[in-house]
Amino acid sequence: MPVDRLGPIPRRGVLRALFAVGAVGGTAGALAPIVRAGATDQEGDDGKGTLSPGPPQELRDVFDEMYRGRRIRGGTAGDSTEVSVDGRPLHLMRRADGSYLSMVDHYESYPTPLAAARGAVDELGTAQLSSTSMQQQL
Repeated sequence: MPVDRLGPIPRRGVLRALFAVGAVGGTAGALAPIVRAGATDQEGDDGKGTLSPGPPQELRDVFDEMYRGRRIRGGTAGDSTEVSVDGRPLHLMRRADGSYLSMVDHYESYPTPLAAARGAVDELGTAQLSSTSMQQQL
């Protein structure tokens, strides 16, 4: 009969090994959907692992008007909105309910980016927006 060199395995060792296997398996199972979602986000817009050809998305809902002596221009592209007043950027935020608010008049929300720009012009009066973006100021 062969002699076992290790001897009997203690119960504590078995429990440690089972706990380690369970912890690693549970962590892998919890992180797998997150890793998969991140991989498809980085692969491309179509989610098939190929980059979508063509230029960036074009602006839609474009507007260009004079309002109270100020030129308001803007539009939306995808999830971002670009608006300027007299050629200077007006920063807008989209709220959860779909309305917009500006950094000039952040106490009132507006249904469209154009309405938010008009509200900002009303609040600005004769003052000018800063010519630098918020990222340059930080």
